[in-house]
Amino acid sequence: MEEEGNLKGEEAFRKTRVPPWTKQITVRSVVTSFVLSVIFNFIVCKLNFTTGIIPSLNVAAGLLGFAVIKSYTTLLNKCGLLKQPFTRQENTVIQTFVVASSGIAFSSGTGSYLLGMSPYIASQVNGGNTPINTKTLSLGWMFGFLFVVSFVGLFSIVPLRKLMILKYKLTYPSGTATALLVNSLHTPKGAKLAKKQVALLFKSFCGSFAFAFFQWFFTAGDGCGFSTFPTFGLQAYSKRFYFDFSSTYVGVGMICPYLVNASLLLGAIISWGILWPWIEHKKGIWYSADLSASSLSGIQGYRVFTAIAMMLGDGLYHCIIMLVRVAYSLLSQYLKKKGSSSVNPEDVAQNSNEDFDTQRRTEYFLKDEIPSWVAIIGYSVLAVISIITVSRIFPQLKWYQVLMSYLIAPVLAFCNAYGCGLTDWSLASNYGKVAIIIFSSWVGLAKGGIIAGLASCGVMMSIVSTASDLMQDFKTGYLTLASPRSMFMSQVLGTATGCLMSPLIFWFFHKAYTIGDPQGSYPAPYGEVYRGMALLGAKGFSSLPKHCLELAIIFFFSAVFINIVRDLLVRYETKYRIYRFVPSPMCLAIPFYLGGYFAIDMCIGSLILLLWEKKNKQKAKDYAPALASGLICGDSLWSVPAAILSLAGANPPICMKFLSSAVNKKVDTFLSGD
Repeated sequence: MEEEGNLKGEEAFRKTRVPPWTKQITVRSVVTSFVLSVIFNFIVCKLNFTTGIIPSLNVAAGLLGFAVIKSYTTLLNKCGLLKQPFTRQENTVIQTFVVASSGIAFSSGTGSYLLGMSPYIASQVNGGNTPINTKTLSLGWMFGFLFVVSFVGLFSIVPLRKLMILKYKLTYPSGTATALLVNSLHTPKGAKLAKKQVALLFKSFCGSFAFAFFQWFFTAGDGCGFSTFPTFGLQAYSKRFYFDFSSTYVGVGMICPYLVNASLLLGAIISWGILWPWIEHKKGIWYSADLSASSLSGIQGYRVFTAIAMMLGDGLYHCIIMLVRVAYSLLSQYLKKKGSSSVNPEDVAQNSNEDFDTQRRTEYFLKDEIPSWVAIIGYSVLAVISIITVSRIFPQLKWYQVLMSYLIAPVLAFCNAYGCGLTDWSLASNYGKVAIIIFSSWVGLAKGGIIAGLASCGVMMSIVSTASDLMQDFKTGYLTLASPRSMFMSQVLGTATGCLMSPLIFWFFHKAYTIGDPQGSYPAPYGEVYRGMALLGAKGFSSLPKHCLELAIIFFFSAVFINIVRDLLVRYETKYRIYRFVPSPMCLAIPFYLGGYFAIDMCIGSLILLLWEKKNKQKAKDYAPALASGLICGDSLWSVPAAILSLAGANPPICMKFLSSAVNKKVDTFLSGD
């Protein structure tokens, strides 16, 4: 047993039979996947409605899928009723289903482009608040839109799976890491570790859920509760610098890289600590002193449009660089293949070492083919249906403009999937932002350019995001010997579940809370940001407050400059690796709108992880993802009973609010009647 546990790669599974693809997708795996998908959709939707920062939940999906099915099969085995053992292929199917479903929760746009169409968000954005540039959200057309656009991306990339995985041997770091996790769970040593990880995940889940429940008792009114605790004083609180006791974002901070969390905090300091106080001193000079704090013609306009400028600068830079890298890599591979006539002895030795793993994985990867004609016909038929349906749901977007999206999308899907294989970075949202600017300016404000731009963003994001996710799953399947057909089918089922659950969960939150209120529990910042981009494309720079264009240009090129500096340091400075300390422009931009409270939460998560790694690096590596996932799941899932209580009219009994001593004296005087 010990010798078996020490075997590497496929040697550890040499004696394990690989079931056919029809046995990899089982009733128990589908039921488990559906239940976990509902949970993960709630988590992703809550994150969408708060900050829009979504961490990787692959580890949690893999662990929870393993825990549920393993417990079920162990019980059946003890009763002598087990007919089919739990395999790593079935585990991969569950993980793929859940991640595909939660991926739709992100790309569905319920917290971004779809929300940006609503009259409520339009009322917060000066300009374009006309009937032709708004659309009331309803379940009917949201279901229809998501179902017709979300499946097209699956067929756009299927014919290229052998090219990406076998010929180019792209890494797909997240897919590879997921496969290594699944493989390790199904070895004796990995099963023991998994049992401890699941136990920790369950404990942190219960603790996080209980703490969220405890906090609820103190939130009887606006501005009440632990989430408004002025940790660093009332002055800092007014600038949105405080710790809001969110277990979710402490957990997110433990998962996200240190640089991401540091960049978020730095962005909050630059904007809310320096830039916005300086611009507020210009009130009455740069903008009218009579405007509300939420008006885009006032201070809010500077917050939103400078953030948009940084995001666009960062997004366009990475889009262009990715296209250049893809072209360069393809050209290099072509020239290498054309010019290589000799065999390197080192390559031969390496190939012989990997021979068994590679041969076995390639055999099963090619065993269940998905014919190219199925993908081509599937893409063409779904694209035609989508063109007709989308142009009917959004009359502002003409059929030939939707057709143009579907002609461009496969190229961008390939570039995104290829780039994701190289860097593990999906640029789907960046391609969507570019689509907003192009199509909103093409249609124009008077003809509904805002809605057209936001709808085209949805089409582009859905195709590009789904395609890269599917290729990640193919990589995972390749390394776990899961059939491409079972991977594709689980992706289809997960996508369908996401298209069904995302609008329903959005509607659930929408009925219980005000989604998109900058001062509320669920500000959904990207709703206003995406609408601001569409307004910018449709109306031009006349929509910006005074000097906002100059600031936007500065921040746009600052984002480009930061990325250039980082790439040059990565390429030429290898001794001290200074590039590790260059902030991410996208992360710098997010707090411009929201403030620094969630960045502080995430930095506390980073601090916990750092201290843990100092004490025991291996334990931190093994258990930190499980602890973080439990914190995220418990706190996020409390939003379900909290929303039910709100809908039922049950209010918390206590309001815990913090006042300055001067205000407190006035309140005491008023209450005493003096």
